[in-house]
Amino acid sequence: MNFEGTYVAMVTPFTEDLKIDEEGFRSNINYLIDNGVSGLVGAGTTGESATMDHDEHRRVIEILVDEVDGRVQTVAGTGSNATSEALDLTQFACDAGADAALVITPYYNKPQQHALVKHFETISDNVDIPIIAYNVPSRTGINIDVDTVVELAKLDNVEAIKEASGSVDKVSDIYRALSLEGLEDEFNILSGEDSLTLPIMAVGGTGVISASANIDVKRMVLMVDSILNDDYERALELHYEMLDFIRACFVESNPVPVKTGMNLMGLPSGPLRQPLAPLKEESLEILKKALKDSNFI
Repeated sequence: MNFEGTYVAMVTPFTEDLKIDEEGFRSNINYLIDNGVSGLVGAGTTGESATMDHDEHRRVIEILVDEVDGRVQTVAGTGSNATSEALDLTQFACDAGADAALVITPYYNKPQQHALVKHFETISDNVDIPIIAYNVPSRTGINIDVDTVVELAKLDNVEAIKEASGSVDKVSDIYRALSLEGLEDEFNILSGEDSLTLPIMAVGGTGVISASANIDVKRMVLMVDSILNDDYERALELHYEMLDFIRACFVESNPVPVKTGMNLMGLPSGPLRQPLAPLKEESLEILKKALKDSNFI
């Protein structure tokens, strides 16, 4: 499968008693599809998956697949720090009809590089669904080395990486290493850092899995599409138009600012689950200014 364009790492809206707001989630799905996204990711980091039990996790995937109904690609967050749990969730996503699975590197355990390959190999060998490996060392404590990415690209079902190490040099090295193996057209690199999407795509990336696009979806889609159409002049304009807003969306831990912004706009979002907490007052003011400057409120 080719992963190209703007994918949104969706928030999971909650009711006031912290249950999944299923109606709100469906509403957000349609809002994002109407604004031109290539795909939607449910039950990922932005969706507060770490505070969901497995029944809730599965329900989010079910709703995502059902409501999208084939209109865009559906990507189910199915990672875990235990390979057996990640495999179970990925098998569920496959059976539920998701188009792909986003599998984060096992957190806390800090597996060795060869153990990472074995982790993804175990999942790949036992499911028939494309897998996007998710590299976000700031959250997991482990960074996928360039050589390891190449080994993952050789696995049957591992077809892309969401690269959120924050290093454009790393993406350059990955793309060059893939090219030396003739794998650059078979394995996609997706930006996992919203503010680095343009430079990441300029050195070989094919799109983004974006948190800020829960709100600023139109401009993100337009920027990514401009890059894909080699209109870097327009893409650069949009990059700088969005930059302060994107930074405001990460003024504190994701998804706290994004969910707060959605609530201010009247989009389904609801409260956060602990251990996350509301924004500090100074952060809230930064976010409000960014929302106003972008005419969202």
